[in-house]
Amino acid sequence: NIFSELFMDRNKIALSSIALDLKRVAINYHHGSISTANRFFAEAMKRRSEIDQRKLKPYVRKILTNLDKLIFQAKEKIAEDALMYSVLLQNAALVK
Repeated sequence: NIFSELFMDRNKIALSSIALDLKRVAINYHHGSISTANRFFAEAMKRRSEIDQRKLKPYVRKILTNLDKLIFQAKEKIAEDALMYSVLLQNAALVK
């Protein structure tokens, strides 16, 4: 069905965008640029609302849900987790 393929493409684009934003969050937290990191985190959260979560695997839904808790951790942990989530979401976006 072409419509389900279109939604999957939108989901993949949004997941890739979130992954890139989270990578930028990790890099900026690591370098101490907290305000820049927070802007990229806000962008990732906005993108999350674009995703049709019914079409996602459960582990991807869980990652997207856990993003809310990410920002309330210690700076080092935020950078680590943001990078980990970035890799996982990028991998999910690349799966056919």
